[in-house]
Amino acid sequence: MWTNEYTAISQLPAAAIWNALKAVHEGRLTYEGCDHFVLHGPFAKGSRVSVTPVGQDTFESTIVDLVENVTYADQTMFEGTTLLFRHTLTSVEGGTQVTHRLEISGPSAAEVGPELGPQISGDFDVTMARMLEKAEELAYGR
Repeated sequence: MWTNEYTAISQLPAAAIWNALKAVHEGRLTYEGCDHFVLHGPFAKGSRVSVTPVGQDTFESTIVDLVENVTYADQTMFEGTTLLFRHTLTSVEGGTQVTHRLEISGPSAAEVGPELGPQISGDFDVTMARMLEKAEELAYGR
């Protein structure tokens, strides 16, 4: 298995961040550098999501874990390799800690992960900062 994660702390409550995260994955919110999402069904475990990263082809993912205001995870499988993307929200003093994690698993993860993983997760810090900015705009009506 190959993993990478990025964590940031926001002064926003988890519910405000969750609203932005949900809007992104439902395809209602976008911003520079954001993947484009098309949700097929309800925002719930088991629903499929079409994901189009900037400048790349669309792939299909499935929501595998969803607990409102706590965690969202979707999983993509291709050629025996599994990509699991997870956002976890944790209340901390003064706000919410947000962690975006990528796990690459499967028989070829040790070979594929070190090359593919950084390509996928290398901008987690930038995209999270932008998502948190959008969460503030939504929360404060800016």
